[in-house]
Amino acid sequence: MSSLALSVLLSLVSAVAYAAGAILQEHVATTTPSRPYAPLNHAGWWVAVVLNGVGAVLHVVALAYGPLSVVQPLGALTIVFALPMAAVFVRRGAGAAAWRGAIMATVGLAGLLALTGGSASQSLSGAERAVLAAVTLGAVALLFLGAQGVHRPIVRSVLLAGAAGVAFGIASVFTKTVAVDWDWAAPLTQWPSLLVVAVFAVGGLLLSQASYRGAGLAAPLATVTVVNPVVAAAVGITLFGEDFRYGVAGTVLALGCGAVAAGGLILLTIERLGNGVQPPQRHARRGRPDTHVPLRGDRVAAQRAGSDRHAAGPEVGEGVDVGAVSGSGADLEVQMRSRAVAGGS
Repeated sequence: MSSLALSVLLSLVSAVAYAAGAILQEHVATTTPSRPYAPLNHAGWWVAVVLNGVGAVLHVVALAYGPLSVVQPLGALTIVFALPMAAVFVRRGAGAAAWRGAIMATVGLAGLLALTGGSASQSLSGAERAVLAAVTLGAVALLFLGAQGVHRPIVRSVLLAGAAGVAFGIASVFTKTVAVDWDWAAPLTQWPSLLVVAVFAVGGLLLSQASYRGAGLAAPLATVTVVNPVVAAAVGITLFGEDFRYGVAGTVLALGCGAVAAGGLILLTIERLGNGVQPPQRHARRGRPDTHVPLRGDRVAAQRAGSDRHAAGPEVGEGVDVGAVSGSGADLEVQMRSRAVAGGS
C-alpha cells in the first residue's frame, strides 16, 4: 500500500471514529440532561472520549503519511458518516433538510481546505503565542456567555459548538508549534504550549458535549467540524504565511466554498428551529371556532371557587331563603333573597 493510500485510509477511519464519538456524546446528552458538560458517571461518555482521542491520533498519523491537502478535506466527512451511522445504530434518522445542510457544509469545507496552500514549517514566538491564547480565551468566553443568554436550544447549541470548534482549532495550532519547536534535549521548554493545548482540548470537549443537549446531532457536529479547521486555517494564513492555491481564482473559489459551508450550517440551524416549533392547540366546538371550551381543570377550579364563595355566605338557618334562579344559564346559580324564611315576619 502506498503512503497516499494509507493516509486516505487512516483519514477515513479517523472520520468514522469522530462520528461514532459524536453519536455517543449526543446520546449521553439526551439521557443525562442534568450534567451537560461532564457526565463523568456515564460510561458512554468515556467511550466517546476514547473515540475522539483515537480519531485525533489517526488524523495526526495520516498527516505524517499524506499531504495536508488530502487529509484535511477527508476529515470533513465526519458529519456525512455520522448521519447514517446514527440512523443504523441508535435509530435516529435525519430529514431531507438535515442531509442537504450536512452535505453543503461538508462540500464547502472540503473545497476550502483543498484550496488552502501549505508553507514551510514555521512556529510562533512566545509573545505571539500569548496573544493568540488570550484572544482565543476571549472568543470562547464570549461565545459561551452568549449561549447562556439564549433561550432557543438550537441557537445555544450552535454557539457552544462554535466555541468548541474555536478551542479545538487553536489547540491544533499550538500542537503544530510544539511539533516544530520540540527538542528532546530540553522538553520542558514547551510546557506552556502543552498546557495551552491541554486547556483548549479539554475545554473543547466539554463545550462540544454541552452543545448536543436538546439540539440533535447534525447541527452541533457540523458546526464543530467546520469551525475547527477554518479557525486553524485562518491562523495559518495570518501567522504562518499560508495562502490559497491558484492565486486570485483560488481565493474566489475558497470564498465561495466558505459561503457554501456557512449556508449548510444555516440550513441545519433553520431545520432544527422548524422542528422545535410546536403549533398552538385550539380547543373549539364544532361550528363555533372562537368559543372557549373549559378544560377539566378549569371546571374543577371554578367549582371550588364557587364552593368557597357560597361557604362564606350566611347559612339557611340564619334567615336566608335559597332558591333556583330562573333563566337559561348553563350553570346552576344560587340567589340569596333578603327576606325571612317561611314562617318568619
